[in-house]
Amino acid sequence: MLLSVIVPVYNERHTLGKIIVAIGRSLPNVYKEIIVVDDGSRDGTREWLLANFPEQERRGATVDLDCAANLTFGDVPGASLITVRCLYHDRNTGKGAAVRTGFATFTGDILVIQDSDLEYDPNDLAQMYDLIAVREVADVVFGSRFYGRPHRSLYFHHYLGNRLISFLFNIAFNQTLTDIEACYKMMTRQVAQSLRLTANDFSIEVEMSAKIARQRKFRIYELGISYYGRTYAQGKKINWKDGIIALWSILKFRLFR
Repeated sequence: MLLSVIVPVYNERHTLGKIIVAIGRSLPNVYKEIIVVDDGSRDGTREWLLANFPEQERRGATVDLDCAANLTFGDVPGASLITVRCLYHDRNTGKGAAVRTGFATFTGDILVIQDSDLEYDPNDLAQMYDLIAVREVADVVFGSRFYGRPHRSLYFHHYLGNRLISFLFNIAFNQTLTDIEACYKMMTRQVAQSLRLTANDFSIEVEMSAKIARQRKFRIYELGISYYGRTYAQGKKINWKDGIIALWSILKFRLFR
């Protein structure tokens, strides 16, 4: 099976290379397609991508960073290939827009979204993949930061907001999910192709969750994941306005198809 990993990125010059390497090392026996979507970065991210991917795509059995923080690809006979493709937005339009670009171009049997800021650990993808591809008990696996894995203690208002959003979502869509705002959502190709996503901003998390739940035919699981949260000083982008938009989105996607 081919696993497609969509990596939306905006101004993450110092973490993007590390996350590509980490994805490459996760699930070593699985063929992976990493789709990096640069959403109009202005901090040198785009220049780094253009330098490392002059033809927009590179592949190999291994991927590492050299001493100059550039990517190197290696060959190992018989090993699973890693393909990295880069797509570019002319201007910054939001995480949702970058995710939708990835959804429009992926070719894998299974798809997952990976933020580029090192808050999420790609090693956690193995258990999610196992539920879908190995045990075949799930069509969708949501990651949850509230299951006892390493979870950096940060902003109480973020915690409260996430809990409230998930609580109201569960009432609206008859679910028992604990963290619908988490980045990690892994799904089969059938699920991904059934979604008609429209959001450009962080409300893409609510939209994906709602449009999966509304179909009532997919087997949804939730799995504990690690969370190495960062502060606003370290580059965190989501804020209280995104929380308000998420609450409105629950109502919108519940009332309107």
